[in-house]
Amino acid sequence: MRSESFDFLQKYLNTHSPTGFEKEGQKVWLEYIKPYIDEYFVDTYGTVVGVVNPKAEYKVVIEAHADEISWFVNYITKEGYIYLRRNGGSDALIAPSKRVLIHTAKGPVRAVFGWPAIHVRKTEQDKAPTIETIFLDCGASSAKEVEEMGIHVGSVVTFEDDLMELNGKYLVGRALDNRVGGFMIAEVARRLKEEGNTLPFGLYIVNAVQEEIGLRGAEMIAHRIMPNVAIVTDVTHDTQSPMYEKKTSGDIHCGKGPVITYGPAVQNNLRELIIETAQQKEIPFQRAAATRATGTDTDAFAYAGAGVASALISLPLKYMHTTVETVSHDDVQHVIDLIYEALLRIEDGHDFRYFK
Repeated sequence: MRSESFDFLQKYLNTHSPTGFEKEGQKVWLEYIKPYIDEYFVDTYGTVVGVVNPKAEYKVVIEAHADEISWFVNYITKEGYIYLRRNGGSDALIAPSKRVLIHTAKGPVRAVFGWPAIHVRKTEQDKAPTIETIFLDCGASSAKEVEEMGIHVGSVVTFEDDLMELNGKYLVGRALDNRVGGFMIAEVARRLKEEGNTLPFGLYIVNAVQEEIGLRGAEMIAHRIMPNVAIVTDVTHDTQSPMYEKKTSGDIHCGKGPVITYGPAVQNNLRELIIETAQQKEIPFQRAAATRATGTDTDAFAYAGAGVASALISLPLKYMHTTVETVSHDDVQHVIDLIYEALLRIEDGHDFRYFK
C-alpha cells in the first residue's frame, strides 16, 4: 500500500462516524476522492456519491457503507452515571472497561464503561453484561454536572480505539466494518484515474450511510441513482478463530482472498463475470452462501425499482462489531484488484438477463 493511501485509511478509520452522524467521516472520504471523479453529490441523510462520466445513460455503482456501531445516551442517574441504548449492533458483552467518546455540541467528552472489581463480585454468580447493566462514568458526580458537560439524552457515543497493525500482515481497529470498504472503492476510483482507464458507462462510487440499522442509506440512494449494475463490498466473518461453527458459518479465512457470495439477491451472471475475472487475473477468492438475504447493502440495490443486477464482494474480517476488528492487508488489496478488473469487463449497455 502506498504511503498516501495508508495515511488516508488511517485518518478515515480514526474519524468517528456513528450511524446517523456520519458527516465527519464522509468529509474525509470525499476530500480524498475528489481528484479522481468528475462530480459528486450528497443526499439528505449524508450518503456521498462520486461520479465519473455523469452524462452516460448506463450506470454502474460500486458501494460500501460509512457508518459504525455506537450508542445513545438514554438515562442519566442522579449520581451522574449514564445508561445507554444501542445504535446499530453494539455489543454489551465487550463494553466493560472500554474507553468511549460522548459526542456533544461542545466537543467530545471522554468516558469509560465502568464495572465492579472482581474482588467485590460473587464471581460464581457472574452474568454476562447486558444493555441494562452496563453504564458510563464520565467523571461527574451528579446529573447536573453531566448536563453541564453538554451530555444529554440522545448524545451519541463511540468507542475510542484507533487503527493499528498486527504482525505486519493485519489491520486492527474499530469501524473496519465497513469504512475499510469505503477505502477500497476510493482506491478503485484512484486507480482508474491514474492508470488512464476510461469506462464506457457512468461510474457511481457510493459511500452510504445507515447500513447498520437496516441498509437505509443504500435504499435511499439506489432509488435516486437507479443504476443498471451494483457491485457492493462489505465485510464477512473469518471463521478460523475459536468459537465458530463452520457447519453453519462456512469456512472463510483472512488472507485467502475476497469472498464472493451466492444467494437470491446476487445476480448470477454478474457474479460469474466477477468469478471469471478473478480466475483470469489470478486473484485468489473464496465462496460463501447466503440463505435469503445477504444482510448487506447488496439487498437494497438488488430490489430497488425494477431490479438492479447486483453482486457482493466481501472482505474477511475477524471479531466483527468489536474494537479489534481485524483484516488482512493482502485481502484488502485483492478486493481492490477484483473490483477494478471487474469494472473493466463490463460493457456499455451490458445485458445481464438470464435469457431473452
